[in-house]
Amino acid sequence: MLDFLEKLALTESKAISLYLPQGTTQDRVENLLRKVVPASGIPPAVAEVTANSQTGAALFYSPLQMYLVIPPFPLSEEYVTSGYDVGPLRSLLVQDLLIALVLIRLGAYSIGICRGTELLDSKTGTGLVHARHKKGGSSQARFARHREKQIEQFLTRVCSHVREHIEPHACSLDYLVYGGARTTILSLRKQCPFLSQFDDRILRMLLDIPEPRREVLEKAIGTIWSTDVIAWCEDGS
Repeated sequence: MLDFLEKLALTESKAISLYLPQGTTQDRVENLLRKVVPASGIPPAVAEVTANSQTGAALFYSPLQMYLVIPPFPLSEEYVTSGYDVGPLRSLLVQDLLIALVLIRLGAYSIGICRGTELLDSKTGTGLVHARHKKGGSSQARFARHREKQIEQFLTRVCSHVREHIEPHACSLDYLVYGGARTTILSLRKQCPFLSQFDDRILRMLLDIPEPRREVLEKAIGTIWSTDVIAWCEDGS
């Protein structure tokens, strides 16, 4: 991505750079686009994609091509300038960020601390949680109570490991990333009050994470640092 930005900065053509921070509404995006980009040069869905981005977006427009860049970390300021100004994006991508990951599905978890893309510390494990019982009657009710107890014990143990590995970095942690099953993540956050101190530092939820394992954790780190680039050329493709 840094190579792409370097080449873009060296491009010799008339251009506009537009930075939009996280939380920019679709109406605001559309208004800004109308001011800096000819109406015929605005591809469909640009404003919607930008407004739906959890990290904001950077738009680089020229009559020949346009790039919409969704960064891995939040942009904080609205900024418009002439030329290909890639400085704010480059600064964002070279930060030496400390990030915690908590990946969890019922019966499996993986916790990691990374500096940049380097995994500094991790813990991966499993816990017994039986699948749902499909038969009816009193046995189903007993099984459901037993299963709820298993889930509670599993989440309590995961919370203990989360605290063990994240607490030493609590003051210097830049972001926290959750991954796995949404309902299990929400249950863990409810049962683990320790995590509430990071609510203002949650970067995102990776809900397509398979059963957490060490290799899944390492792959998730790469996903966190990935940048999406959408390009349009003069012919509209």
